[in-house]
Amino acid sequence: MKISGKFEVNLNPLDSFAEGVEGNTLGRMSIEKTFHGELSATSKGEMLSAMSPVKGAAGYVAIEQVIGELAGKQGSFVLQHFGTMNGGEDKLILEVVPCSGTDQLTGLIGSMEIRIEAGEHFYDFEYSIG
Repeated sequence: MKISGKFEVNLNPLDSFAEGVEGNTLGRMSIEKTFHGELSATSKGEMLSAMSPVKGAAGYVAIEQVIGELAGKQGSFVLQHFGTMNGGEDKLILEVVPCSGTDQLTGLIGSMEIRIEAGEHFYDFEYSIG
């Protein structure tokens, strides 16, 4: 199955344990999202980021717990993020953490792509429930 929809995201800084050195900046943020469409859900999670002193070079990882309804099925699952940016080339991987689906989403596997168009956030979610 492949679905698409919109989402809103709210990021807020959190206290960090580690500090960057020699021009690298490390950060930690809370994530809160509301998904619309066939994925009607909310999520909460945390993101860790690193920005190098070179403009446009950065990376981040995140974990978010998604709770709600996917194509009429109730439950929750966890998304894991891995992203890098380098000179205008972006790489972003979002995958469902194996065996993280609950209730009617038990057995969920999949990956999500995020698009930002005219300041709005969209998702494309390819998944199956085994």
